[in-house]
Amino acid sequence: MDAQKLVKLRKQAEKAVGKMPDSDMKLKAFEVILGHLLGGSAERVEGSRGRAAPARQGSSRKTRKAEESKGATPDLAKIVNLVKDCDESEAIGKEILDRTSQVDRTLLPLYVVHEYMGNAFDLTSGHISKVTGDLGIRISQPAASRTLAATASRYVMGDKVKKKGLAVRYKLTRRGVKYMKQVLKGSGGE
Repeated sequence: MDAQKLVKLRKQAEKAVGKMPDSDMKLKAFEVILGHLLGGSAERVEGSRGRAAPARQGSSRKTRKAEESKGATPDLAKIVNLVKDCDESEAIGKEILDRTSQVDRTLLPLYVVHEYMGNAFDLTSGHISKVTGDLGIRISQPAASRTLAATASRYVMGDKVKKKGLAVRYKLTRRGVKYMKQVLKGSGGE
């Protein structure tokens, strides 16, 4: 990096903290801003007493979304079509869609992915909300998340511990498959 560009970036950082009272916090803010302007570089800056803080990793919404997009992307329209056209569609309509069990309705997209799509990908509570909405039995994303974390937790496994703001991807367990098959037979599960 040439000296002119470095001077320009230093002046931008100084301007950003210019109205702050002189203190250690002002110095730290200057270092963080300059570090950000330098592209997260932790190079020692001439005239500063410390190092510029490196950019934080994994905290931004863009970073989280990029992490979530890794792996197979679920085809939600295909899941909806499979619910309507699969061999068990009549039983699904009678035993799940026409009834009010939120657990059964929440587990339905996971069951379809497991049985008819070879368990190819995990679903988040947002995916489940969209699929149930397309089926005419909308379960909101927060309600699906609460159901998966509480009542339906013994039938699913998540890819990580649930934390606010981070999407957990769920798959149906063997116990969940057994439960759904019992529901579709009309025996009401466990």
